[in-house]
Amino acid sequence: MSQYNDRVEKQRLKLEAEKWAKGVKAIHAHSLDSMHYDTRPEDTAKGSRSVLDIEYNDCSVRRTLDTDEVVMFGHALSGQTLIDAFVKST
Repeated sequence: MSQYNDRVEKQRLKLEAEKWAKGVKAIHAHSLDSMHYDTRPEDTAKGSRSVLDIEYNDCSVRRTLDTDEVVMFGHALSGQTLIDAFVKST
């Protein structure tokens, strides 16, 4: 049975990392157009509109505009990259 220990451990880490990925890393309510992940500066042009950005542990960002429109930023980590980020954070 010991020949499967590595596989079991890898699967355990994968499942924990996937659960961790859904966790909230930061919440930003702002009207800034200079966030490092922001590819839509028009959402907050000249501070005229406020947005709510929720940054997740998997590096994705969910933005809710004042019109209730939702925009996603970033590329969610997956696979070994996600597991590596999870291990590094714990």
